[in-house]
Amino acid sequence: MRLLLTLACLLIASATFAADLPAIPANSIANKKELLFSDDFEGTEPAKPWHKVVPTFAAEKGVLKGTQTRDKTAPAENGKPAVTPHAAVHGLELPTKDSVVEVKIRFEGASMIDVEFDDRKYTGSHYGHLCRAQVRQSGVSIIDEKEGSMRNDIYEMKDPAKKAERAALLKGKSVTYPLADKLEAGKWYTLVVETVGDTMRVTIDGKPAAFLKSPGIAHETKSKIELGVAGKDGLFDDIKVWNAEPAKQ
Repeated sequence: MRLLLTLACLLIASATFAADLPAIPANSIANKKELLFSDDFEGTEPAKPWHKVVPTFAAEKGVLKGTQTRDKTAPAENGKPAVTPHAAVHGLELPTKDSVVEVKIRFEGASMIDVEFDDRKYTGSHYGHLCRAQVRQSGVSIIDEKEGSMRNDIYEMKDPAKKAERAALLKGKSVTYPLADKLEAGKWYTLVVETVGDTMRVTIDGKPAAFLKSPGIAHETKSKIELGVAGKDGLFDDIKVWNAEPAKQ
């Protein structure tokens, strides 16, 4: 009986959480304009515009495979700096403001796959991080990092005594939507990330999956698009990036 009550409470909490989330627009928020970039990863190496940010990525059998190898903390020693865990990241120098990114993704042990936008020349956030869409098998998150977790003053709040202050500053800067149908390992899904003004919308296989309106998303020059993988392994294929304009609602 106690187990049944616990499960019931969890289901109620989950339903309440879902009810509190903003409605995801049923239709696209972006109209595609010119195609800026595409890659089917058929070569033995990723196309030249790609570059390593945090290894390890490789083109294998017509797909791009990302594997997180920096998965443990290593203290500074023998003149080498300390190492902290970090997802594998592959970067693409492709300036955009409003865009549509479409890419096929597949979980092969990865715990997270994401599409991220950065501007390394922007100094107001850690490493120029702006915003990202993170996909897990159970849900999709959108994060405004420019005005949220990576904003310099917030990023530097390491003191546990400032936990409440930090949480208040982060309110509304990220959102996580549970997926009604959990993504299956070994199956390809088409991920689309639409970014228009201060809004980002995510779909998976054409189904609305997440939406966020937050000021940092509106950053004028998103100079880099990066693909990330946490865990082992995450696969990408058939990426396309379009310039875009707001869709008429």
